[in-house]
Amino acid sequence: MKAIVVTDQAAGTAGMKLLERPEPQPSINDVIVQVYASGFVNTELGWPSTWTDRLDRDRTPSVPGHELAGVVTALGYGTTGLSVGQRVFGLTDWYRDGTLAEYAAVEARNLAPLPDDVDFTVGASVPISGLTAWQGLIVHGRLRAEQRVIAHGAAGAVGSMVTQLAREFGAHVIGTGRAADRQSALDFGANEFVDLDNEVLEDVGEVDLVFDLIGGNIGKRSARLVRAGGTLVSIVGPLAVDFVVESDRAQLNEIVERVRDGRLRTNLGNIAPLDDAVAAFNPTVRRPGKTIIRVRP
Repeated sequence: MKAIVVTDQAAGTAGMKLLERPEPQPSINDVIVQVYASGFVNTELGWPSTWTDRLDRDRTPSVPGHELAGVVTALGYGTTGLSVGQRVFGLTDWYRDGTLAEYAAVEARNLAPLPDDVDFTVGASVPISGLTAWQGLIVHGRLRAEQRVIAHGAAGAVGSMVTQLAREFGAHVIGTGRAADRQSALDFGANEFVDLDNEVLEDVGEVDLVFDLIGGNIGKRSARLVRAGGTLVSIVGPLAVDFVVESDRAQLNEIVERVRDGRLRTNLGNIAPLDDAVAAFNPTVRRPGKTIIRVRP
């Protein structure tokens, strides 16, 4: 099969190569998925799990990518809950070869059924962004109606999901980003917007919850805006509630139903075929949103 492979952490996305690799075989409780579309996050190349296994042993050459949408083609021993020919989407294990390939081996519990009326490209854009937003807001942030929420990076792939879900659950959302992101953030549902380059974040006053995707000085300043008893949720630093997103079939089902009925829009950026994936990850002009690789037409 064709797959994107990485062997050199220092080379970054420029070091990716399209190569022929053996098709994966299903382990116990696995399925094999014929990948139709795959998502990719550039920060993956900085994660230890991309380069080593759980015992810290080198596992290169490795296949990156951990979001997929596709069709089940084989079941491993003991696998239940999914069937051959079923459309699925989900988030794969960090320490296994990923989804930038024609086939991927995935634990069945990490996948959810993809409804027939949801495109594979859209399905592949949901898992990391949707689960990160859901778990940060609902599980860790314990979001409630009428709370004031800062959504950093509100025009990005994750931030736009945070903005939309927070609005659905009745929050007042203050989106942040660069000046060029203002209209996009407002279109995704932000009630207000703060241009972090030209406006003063502290002018928004006290808030109940901050969803931090930036960290650094912005994260520290944001922490000072959280009222007593409020929450700062972060995926970039342990200021308060710091978490790593996990696959969850029930949550994936909740999210995809919102995509189906229009309550939730995914934020698609560059879309390219597998043969052009390396170029797509090294664009001369980067389009905001999630980069998706169409592995099959």
